[in-house]
Amino acid sequence: MVETLIVAALVIWSAIYTFKKVFPKSAYKVFNHLANICERQGWHKIANWIRPDMVAGCGGGCDCSSSPSKSKVKVPETVEAVKWK
Repeated sequence: MVETLIVAALVIWSAIYTFKKVFPKSAYKVFNHLANICERQGWHKIANWIRPDMVAGCGGGCDCSSSPSKSKVKVPETVEAVKWK
């Protein structure tokens, strides 16, 4: 019984995660709509937890930073050749 609940939770989480990555615009609309329904019911904490962040940057679902802070450019380290023995 416990194993079934754990597997079900993992499958649901994986489906939501994949839905957000594959269809970012549709996921934004769905979760925003669910948050509005929860807010109408008076469940403000759940609504704030479900509500997606405002889209910033490219909005293409490429994990761009939605915060206004500037991201630091990483300096590539020196690349060494691999020596096979």
